[in-house]
Parts: sequence; structure tokens; C-alpha cells
Amino acid sequence: MTESVLTQILLPAAIAIIMLGMGLSLTTADFTRLFRFPKAVATGLLGQLLLLPIVAFGLCFIFELGAEMAIGLMILAACPGGTMSNVISQLCRANLALSVTLTACCTLVGIVTTPWLIAMSYQYFNGEPATDFSLLNASLSLMALTLIPIAIGMIVRHQWQVFAQRAEPYFRKGSSLFMLVMIIAILIQEKAQLIESFSQLFWVCLALNLLTILLGLALAKIQQLSWQDSLTLAIEIGIQNATLAILISLSFLSQSSLALPAGVYGITMYIGAMLLVIAAKVKLPRSESRLNRLS
Repeated sequence: MTESVLTQILLPAAIAIIMLGMGLSLTTADFTRLFRFPKAVATGLLGQLLLLPIVAFGLCFIFELGAEMAIGLMILAACPGGTMSNVISQLCRANLALSVTLTACCTLVGIVTTPWLIAMSYQYFNGEPATDFSLLNASLSLMALTLIPIAIGMIVRHQWQVFAQRAEPYFRKGSSLFMLVMIIAILIQEKAQLIESFSQLFWVCLALNLLTILLGLALAKIQQLSWQDSLTLAIEIGIQNATLAILISLSFLSQSSLALPAGVYGITMYIGAMLLVIAAKVKLPRSESRLNRLS
């Protein structure tokens, strides 16, 4: 099997299937929540689409990343959150409805913002534009791989709700397994460069994860959101779609070295996720105890 078959056919097809699974979990109510929770949704979008890339950009200079690693980190920061953020929200007993809404909205907006940010980052750090990277083609490809499968999944959910609810967990588990396989494959393929830069990449990816989680909590605090909503924003802003970043690096830019930050991040993000789960477990009993005393 040639590398082009993997990067141009199998990997995009797998991403489309993952997005189809996301669509199975969505309903039109997930988008009407924009009007029910405007402050929380707007704050989450601000954090994910604007402030997160700014944090990543700053880390590139703080850690003095080379051009390839910096571009790879910015690709990761440009990607919307994936289904993993919804899983973590469920584990933390956060506002799952808000989490799904933010994931869906960021995915839709990302069709425009993701290619633009990648193109700008590539030209800035590499000194010249990516020769084979077209903003229009990238946007159309992302639409085909994300928006259309999500729409199909939502149609299936509307027409065959019971089937969709039963099938969606299998898609979610499959996406996690696929991400793990892709991360292992990338790390093996680029093992020489990984060995050379792992310590730097590990700390910059961990910093990105933890700082953006704190950013989400800070934004929620400023907006005086509830603890559940605060936790949701921390998860959505702090957990990125490493699988999509790997796809863009391999299939759109045809440079496996650019996928290294996403591969390492796919490991480090579970550290921040674990801390959030622990915080949720500690905070929730206190909140329940306070409510019991009031009642």
C-alpha cells in the first residue's frame, strides 16, 4: 500500500467517518442553543478561534521552535475541537449540550478559519507560501470531510433516532482508536526527528494544553458562568482535534514532519483532561453538599 493511498484516500475517509459519527450525536437543537446560551457560546468561540491560536503563536517563540514544529503547532491550534472533547465533558459531568454545540459551531466556522490560519502561519514561519496549498481547495476539502458527513449523520439521526443513538458510541470509540493508531504511525515514521525534539515538543504541547484549559476557566470566570459551563469552556478550548491536524499535515501539505506536534499533543492532552476530571470529581461533591445544606 503506497503512502499516497494512506494520505489521500484512507485518512480522509476515516476523518469523514468520524465526522459522520459526530453528526449522529447532533440535532437541530444543538444549533438553536446558540440563542439560548449566547454568552457561553460566544465566549467559547472567542477562546477557541482567536485566543487559542494567539497562545500557540506565543509558545512558538517562547520555546524557540523551528519552522516545521512551529507550523505543526499552529496547524493544531487552527483545528476545531473533536469528539474527544465531548467524551471528556461527559466524564466531567460538564454541560454536554454546550460542549456539543461549541464543537459543531467551531467545526463549521473552521471551514473558513482553519485554512486561512494555516496559510498565514506557513508563510510566516517558512518565509514563503506553501506551494501546493490552496485556501479554496482546503476549505472545499474540509467541507467535504466535515460538514457533509455531519449533515448526513444529522439526517440519519432525524430519520432513525434509535439506530443513531446505538451506533454513535461505536463511532466515538472507533475515532479514539483511529487517533491512537495514527499517532503511533506518525511517531514511528518520524522517530529520528521525534527523538531529537521530543523533550521540547512534549513541554510545548503540554503548555498549550494546560494554558488553554486555564484560559477557558478564566474566560468563564470573567463572564460569571456556572461551574459546569466553566468546565465545558476549559475542555473545548483546551482539547484540540489532533486527528484533523494530522490529516491536514499529511494529506493537504504532504509533510509528515508537520504532524509531529499533533502526534505528541495527542498524548499530552490526556494530562490536562485527567486534571479536569479530578477537579470535577472534587468540585461536584462540594456543590452537591452545599445544595443539600441549603435545602
